[in-house]
Amino acid sequence: MRPLALTLGEPAGIGPDLALAIWQRRAELDLPPFYIIAEPDFLRRRAAQLGLRIPIERATAETAAATFTSALPVAALGLPITAEPGKPDSSSAPAAIAAIRLGVADVMAGSAAAIVTNPVAKNVLYNSGFAEPGHTEFLARLVQENSGKALRPVMMLWSPELAVVPVTIHLPLREIFKQLSIGLIAETGRIVARDLRKRFGVPRPRLAIAGLNPHAGEAGTLGDEDRAIVAPAVAALVAEGVDARGPLPADSMFHEAARASYDAALCMYHDQALIPIKTLAFDHAVNVTLGLPFVRTSPDHGTAFDIAGSGAADPTSLIAALWLAARLAASPGAADEAAVPRTAP
Repeated sequence: MRPLALTLGEPAGIGPDLALAIWQRRAELDLPPFYIIAEPDFLRRRAAQLGLRIPIERATAETAAATFTSALPVAALGLPITAEPGKPDSSSAPAAIAAIRLGVADVMAGSAAAIVTNPVAKNVLYNSGFAEPGHTEFLARLVQENSGKALRPVMMLWSPELAVVPVTIHLPLREIFKQLSIGLIAETGRIVARDLRKRFGVPRPRLAIAGLNPHAGEAGTLGDEDRAIVAPAVAALVAEGVDARGPLPADSMFHEAARASYDAALCMYHDQALIPIKTLAFDHAVNVTLGLPFVRTSPDHGTAFDIAGSGAADPTSLIAALWLAARLAASPGAADEAAVPRTAP
């Protein structure tokens, strides 16, 4: 059985704490085998700070599954990591970036079944000269470097209660009107529908597509974007055979009866998507990147510097991310090439 590659994330954050804590509970939680990409000595120090007696052994993707039963397997980065809990330093960004690079290399080589990424601190990465907006875009660039194929990654937040996709992500509200387009919405819907079929095993995915404006524009009286941009994108998806409907008023899309009518909700901007899922599934939602040629999941929380090293971090979302990664990696469509060529909006 191929293991999951778990990245270190921000070393001063709670990612290392969570990896240590859940490995200790691996039998109780029935966890799939994983290895963490970090430095053994760094993890030994963190375990001591947490008061945990955990055997830690160097491993590779090929040896990790056998090691997992008796020790936490660690794929060594070969970089010094000096960050203390809650105190990122000059070693933080190089370690976090190198861990992502190695995880992508392992999963694209077929040595790891999927990649699960611990949270990073974007401000720490940006201060080091990191050029990408975030994890998702960096993964897409690494795929292009490895395969020569450009693609558009799509962020889905998934839970048993609700799956949401923000069409635009980390943008100021004033920028959304400039970025949103018929092509962007349609391409996002296309990728979501395909990966729901290929990876999640949904035979005919149903997409509910939110309007941008209150009441989906109220027939143009509250803004024309829903008629001019969202509705044509929905029509394009329907013409391609996708079960999509919208634009729908976002304020009535997320109650229980409404959620039963679709498999994923496409939302026009960050908070429109993340407020409902964090209300319904704050501690167990999982970030899934669609449109990649491999499975990538991540816990839906940040680095939590204020509690790093204390043992107080809740591992529920990371556990859910590992379980979901293993499930998606085992799906019949997981081995297929999933990358989608980028098209102009």
